[in-house]
Amino acid sequence: MNIVTLVGRLTSDPELNVLDNGMKVATITLAVKRGFKSGESNQYETDFFKCTLWSGIAEATTSYCRKGYTIGLKGRLQQKQHVQDGKNIFSYPEIIAEKITFISKTATDSE
Repeated sequence: MNIVTLVGRLTSDPELNVLDNGMKVATITLAVKRGFKSGESNQYETDFFKCTLWSGIAEATTSYCRKGYTIGLKGRLQQKQHVQDGKNIFSYPEIIAEKITFISKTATDSE
């Protein structure tokens, strides 16, 4: 089973791009705070995940979300492969969003 579930804040405003074939895509970075404090610093660490959104999910997210908004993301990991010098080369997995839930806006946003 290939399921990724994340809840975090957008690190920048999402931007919608239209490919040559007409497909719409957006790439976001989601800052996700870990659920535990790290050793000596006693601080929560944050991980940053690059996520790809397609079609309607990309359009809705760019229309309704801005930097700092908290969203929930359900998706899957996808790894690309190509052959170089006769060897299989695998890329780092990317997160492909399948569902986005708009959770909250920033505290300073009056919308």
